[in-house]
Amino acid sequence: TMPSIFSYQSAEVDWCEGNFERSAVIAEYYNTDGTSLFSFLLLTPLKFLMLEAFSELQVNHGTFVPLLLAGVFSMYFHMTLSYVGQLLDELSILWTLAVAYSFWYPQAYFPKCIKTRRHFFWLTGITTVISTLMSFIKPTLNAYALNCIAFHLLYLTWRELKKCNDKRVHRMAAVMVMWWALAITSWISDRWLCWLWQAINFPYFHSFWHVLIAMSLLYCCPLVIYFDVSYEMPSFKPKLEYWPSDSWPVVVPYVTLEEPHKQC
Repeated sequence: TMPSIFSYQSAEVDWCEGNFERSAVIAEYYNTDGTSLFSFLLLTPLKFLMLEAFSELQVNHGTFVPLLLAGVFSMYFHMTLSYVGQLLDELSILWTLAVAYSFWYPQAYFPKCIKTRRHFFWLTGITTVISTLMSFIKPTLNAYALNCIAFHLLYLTWRELKKCNDKRVHRMAAVMVMWWALAITSWISDRWLCWLWQAINFPYFHSFWHVLIAMSLLYCCPLVIYFDVSYEMPSFKPKLEYWPSDSWPVVVPYVTLEEPHKQC
């Protein structure tokens, strides 16, 4: 008989970490525990706090809710390794990207047939529905497809940086790419070199992926907002800042807005 889709270890994917080695109820302990999901569950609320630094920009806070859910569903998947957990983990990332594209994708890059943000919402929605349905065909390929979207985001960042002379923005983008490169290296290492890490008893690179990709997102979100202000509120001048201070080794970047010049 077919195993229940909610059953432990019914997923088509199993990561390198040994199952149930440290807990009878948690399949992949280090991929589930606070050290790997800490970033998603803590840094997302921090982004809310940093966004409150300015009220002039009408930021849709709902765009950050899917990111928080992605962390919760990832925790559930690694705890159970269930088929439902796998799909929730992957689809929550897809839906997070869909929401982010809907609200933040620059109108200057819209396809020529798309004239308004509302039309782009419909295009994104239809694409997301089709992608969601296709995710059930071969779930083992979902993670690879989702990771490929990062290359489009990097391409967009490169195009925006070509138009930006602010060294602070270029530096933050470089840090973002550094964290992403470390993250994707950890993900690929866990997926393709599992035999090596198990041989030396260190199969924990997927847990590193969780933390490293969250660090990359911590720098990505302010960059997206910075560029969005440039398009949507040209009378304001966005500025990147760090909390609590530039001199701290670990910081939370955010965006402030300089008041527009008043017209006589």
